[in-house]
Amino acid sequence: MERCGQQCLSTVVKAFGPLTRNYYVRAILHAGLAVPGGFILATILGTVCLGIASIIYFLAAVCGEEWRPIEPQAPPKLKVAETIKRPPENPPPRPPPEVRRKQVDEGHVNPIPVEDEV
Repeated sequence: MERCGQQCLSTVVKAFGPLTRNYYVRAILHAGLAVPGGFILATILGTVCLGIASIIYFLAAVCGEEWRPIEPQAPPKLKVAETIKRPPENPPPRPPPEVRRKQVDEGHVNPIPVEDEV
């Protein structure tokens, strides 16, 4: 699923082709950016983060991973089960007429009395 803001970056990465898609290139780029930051004390933490990112990208490249853009997919077509091709022809089963009359005759008794104030 595409995340918010990923559309813009995807077009940039697609434009540069295999240079940005390959994780070996990204690992070398991060390692190269980490080197100058190691000479200034204030940027040591950023240098460490770039070094760790470089290692992660290198390990991902060794495992064979590669960046692929998210392409829009057509919504999946809903499949209707083969047994539901037409509606049922027979009505649902009902109790015998004698039992149905008993249920109607008994009725429902409300335990709370309701009075109409008119």
